[in-house]
Amino acid sequence: MRSRSESLEFALLGLLAQSDLHGYELRKRLLAIYGPLRALSFSVLYPQLRRMLEAGLIEESVSKDPGLTRRSRIVYRLSEAGRNKFSLLTETVSPDTWEDEGFEIRFAFFSPTSPTNRVRILEGRHRRLKDRAEILRSELEKSPIGIDKYLEEWRRHSLESADREIAWLEDMIKTERK
Repeated sequence: MRSRSESLEFALLGLLAQSDLHGYELRKRLLAIYGPLRALSFSVLYPQLRRMLEAGLIEESVSKDPGLTRRSRIVYRLSEAGRNKFSLLTETVSPDTWEDEGFEIRFAFFSPTSPTNRVRILEGRHRRLKDRAEILRSELEKSPIGIDKYLEEWRRHSLESADREIAWLEDMIKTERK
């Protein structure tokens, strides 16, 4: 997932593979995946949905049951082309799938990925974090006297986070191999 647009498209395909949803509910579920610190405005969501409609990946319909408001809602659903693309994407394994943003989104929709590819992605993420942890350890060991104390603390925090995720990944890999 080289771009945020591709990452968002994958997440939308994954959510719509689970059920038909309207824009507000899509945004709410995306925020649950991305976390509270990453903004996702409607000005990003709706143009992406429009591109996916134009590409034939999703279809829209007007909800007959507007619920609490008088306005009708547009409900989005996967088309056959969207199902095929999501299926293809869940089976694609590349370095993008274990980098930070790519991994988070892929892991959120790990169930449809084959067990073999789940292990490959987890192992790729594990290698990536081991490399990052070694760089951080090296930087902490070589920190010159007088380095900004906050930079040093950030490196220490990043190393501790990487070490925790490495341990978690090792457990996940063991579980997936069983």
